[in-house]
Amino acid sequence: MAEDSLNSAPKAVVIGGSTGSIDVLLQVLPTLTPPLTYVCIIVLHRRNTADSTLAHLFSLKTTIPVREVDDKEPIQPGIIYLAPADYHVLIEHDRTFALDDSEKVHYSRPSIDVTFESAADVFGSSLVGILLSGANADGTAGLKAIKRRGGMLVIQQPETAQATMMPQQAILNTQVDYILDIKEIGTLLNNLNL
Repeated sequence: MAEDSLNSAPKAVVIGGSTGSIDVLLQVLPTLTPPLTYVCIIVLHRRNTADSTLAHLFSLKTTIPVREVDDKEPIQPGIIYLAPADYHVLIEHDRTFALDDSEKVHYSRPSIDVTFESAADVFGSSLVGILLSGANADGTAGLKAIKRRGGMLVIQQPETAQATMMPQQAILNTQVDYILDIKEIGTLLNNLNL
């Protein structure tokens, strides 16, 4: 199925979203079968607050460990990492995280494009990029970077998205591998778990 599009087993999955994407993840997370053989990094547009309520909420929905990214933290498979509010998350070549508070991209910090592009540089063809519901074009440039490096692109079916602009922009401007509904996204994530 989906894993056939990759040149190798995925080492990382990056998931980006905005308006409506929390609801998608609350449906997908309970369907995931642990342990994950890859790292999962989630970047969501969210309010600029320092609390970790969202990571806690996600952790209640899955037995897979969920935690917010810490600066200079080594990236480990089997963990779901969540970008903290008000920081861009970059992936360093030594496979650690770097947090950055530079200017917003697409009016957002964290920016999906920033994380997707840096993950593409590090993980190349062993990266899967998933873009969910959202109301701006953030994520499209990052998906293009993932595709250039041989990774796989998955987009939430716009008809199932609360905000359709983000998935529609990606479909119009990138070479998408899969357009999936919410249930199919969970199935794909489990199928990548080799």
